[in-house]
Amino acid sequence: MPELSIVLAGLADAFTLTNLLFVFLGVVLGQFVGAVPGIGPVMAMAIAIPFTFGLDALVAIGFLMGVNKGGLVGGAIPAILMNTPGTPDAAATALDGYPLAMQGKPLKATRMALYSSVTGDTFSDIVLITVSAPLAVLALRMGPVEVMGLIILAFCVIAGLIGNSVSKGIIAAALGMLAATVGTDPQHATPRFYFGYFEIYDGLPLAAVAIGMLAISEILRRMAENAGVIRAGVHIRDTGDPADQRISFAEYWSCRYTMIRGTAIGTILGALPGIGSTAAAFMSYAGARQASKVPETFGKGSLHGIAASESANSAVMGANLIPLLTLGIPGSVGAALIISAFMIHGIQPGPLLFEKQAQLIYGLFGAMIMANVLNLIVGQIGMRFWIKVVSAPESIIFPSALLLCFVGVSLASGGIFGIAIMLIFAVLGLVMNALGFSVVIFIIAFFLGPRLEESLSQTLALLNGDAWALLNYPIALALVALSAVTLVMVSRKSKA
Repeated sequence: MPELSIVLAGLADAFTLTNLLFVFLGVVLGQFVGAVPGIGPVMAMAIAIPFTFGLDALVAIGFLMGVNKGGLVGGAIPAILMNTPGTPDAAATALDGYPLAMQGKPLKATRMALYSSVTGDTFSDIVLITVSAPLAVLALRMGPVEVMGLIILAFCVIAGLIGNSVSKGIIAAALGMLAATVGTDPQHATPRFYFGYFEIYDGLPLAAVAIGMLAISEILRRMAENAGVIRAGVHIRDTGDPADQRISFAEYWSCRYTMIRGTAIGTILGALPGIGSTAAAFMSYAGARQASKVPETFGKGSLHGIAASESANSAVMGANLIPLLTLGIPGSVGAALIISAFMIHGIQPGPLLFEKQAQLIYGLFGAMIMANVLNLIVGQIGMRFWIKVVSAPESIIFPSALLLCFVGVSLASGGIFGIAIMLIFAVLGLVMNALGFSVVIFIIAFFLGPRLEESLSQTLALLNGDAWALLNYPIALALVALSAVTLVMVSRKSKA
């Protein structure tokens, strides 16, 4: 465990004026992109990463965390007002948020989403702060064989729980690992799949792949769906009753058990790589409906439905960083982008992070708590403004996002070649989405691929060709067995 002086020094680094301003900027940007359907915080993070190169590591990562947290709040706004979730996480919120808005209570619905989102996020951050350091100590005792077993388990969970079928999930993961093999072999220093282009001798640029598959492909898809038609603005009906525009403490407190259940579900699922906040939101919503004494009110404008989904999907946020900081395994696409930001600033996530960069980590924890407070303040003040943002024409939003993508990748990847890589992966993202293959699995596999390859090579060297030597690694055997059980159980429930 880090010394108290290091913890206090990290918190002091977080609560500086510069860091405060960048976290505030990230929260505002996150709420904005979350409120605009089709963009979302993941896309904004992918675009913003190249622009953080010149910043201090804590300031840059704090800014990205602010974008991610703000996007969770902003994503609920179009879900409630338009029945069109700004992010996939808010899909369950629309089930009760939109009917409540149609009753003339849009601000009541959006404020309930804000309060429950901040509640779930804060609880999840507290769990991260208290649990991550002890887990890092435990992770230090895991050798290459155990790490390989853990990554295999992560792949099985990802392939089974993201996407419509296990087979397509495995194919998407295999494609991501194939892309990860481009460049120099980490064991033998021999070039692979670079086809004479020395620009990718060190591997495919992270920013170009992420922005191409997540941002460009989504923007192009949305532009194609519009077919030149500009979406009309949102018309809000007002009942004139002030009570319909706010959430009283009694209404908030009446949802306390719903939010506790949602934050617990989101935290547990968020700590498991690949499950994601969308699954947590729907599981929490279903649990709240089953536990309710008046389940017939769900789907008709129930505050409990909004509280259940928003507390769960926001609780995933902090919990996603538990496997990232302790084991170097991203639990979601957003966490994978955070890993790329760490690596850009010369920091390797994993169990040694708390030993070598403890001050930075506790500075990050301080920035996360700061982002939660700012999320509440910005959301409370800017709720009416974000409602206006929803009606902005997409003919302005999407070209601006495309311009930022091209400029950002050009700066991060060395000019035109990086843009070409981005466009190639944008086309691949479009094709995969059209065929039902999960881009999320591809991205996570792309980030995990080099780690799996390295641990596999070290494992083969340790075993020296003797498979029976695995009996000396009971933890690894248990992880592999759990992987097989997970894959079999999920495959029975999926359409292969």
